[in-house]
Amino acid sequence: MTDTVIEVDGLVKEFGSGRRAARVLDDIGFTVERGETLGLVGESGSGKSTTARCILRLIEPTSGSIHFEGEDVLSFRRSKLKDYRSRAQLVFQDPYSSLDPRMRVEDIIAEGIRIHRPREKREKVRDEIVELLELVGLRPDHLPRRPAAFSGGERQRIGIARALAVRPSLLICDEPVASLDVSIQAQILNLFVDLKARLGLTMIYIAHDLATVRHLCDRVVVMQGGTIKEIGSRDEVYNAPRDPYTIALMQAMPEPDPVIARQRFEQRRLAAAAAAEGAAP
Repeated sequence: MTDTVIEVDGLVKEFGSGRRAARVLDDIGFTVERGETLGLVGESGSGKSTTARCILRLIEPTSGSIHFEGEDVLSFRRSKLKDYRSRAQLVFQDPYSSLDPRMRVEDIIAEGIRIHRPREKREKVRDEIVELLELVGLRPDHLPRRPAAFSGGERQRIGIARALAVRPSLLICDEPVASLDVSIQAQILNLFVDLKARLGLTMIYIAHDLATVRHLCDRVVVMQGGTIKEIGSRDEVYNAPRDPYTIALMQAMPEPDPVIARQRFEQRRLAAAAAAEGAAP
């Protein structure tokens, strides 16, 4: 089995046709290695979520290639596509609208198992669901309840358990803490860190909040206007950004410690000066 879980190359997405076609992704390319968390960052409209939806085949790219564990995703049809969607799962941004309010927690988590492993015995499925609930910090007595009985953070934990239920090789998290209170955001981020350590998860983590990406991700892809501005390790991007857009993002990121804030400002100023000098003819 290849160590590269996802390889995206030359990805283009246009909406519309002819002269009125709007290009929202232009020549996107990156890889995600097994056990790695790759962050996609950028302001709203930069193309992060569209990239994720193309990877999952929720929308069809205009051109380019996507390979999952060495296989051509864009060639998948019917049963192969169904299998792929069990191996690549999405955690949604809004925990309020992503859970069916009429369903019990047990059925929400079990749904994917019943679709992708229909022959699994009911008792075994229930045991798995209990394990998943405990894994994400919930209790077995939550099983008969419906989403309205839970807070936003608890609902997001249910959504994470639902995604993990089908044992995915890739978890794509589309701004999963953006709609939560700051204190709850920290809890969910720590949960992702714990799950990554315990399960060896491979993740694509989408966010516009640079602090959350720094906490969780190994490498970072910076996007603007449907293009990639910079790719690098977390330390490279945060401590020595090269692209002016990345530098602007970093300067806008709040830092509560004024001493650290000043140090980072000086680091970025020197890095930007060095980059500008290197680019001069």
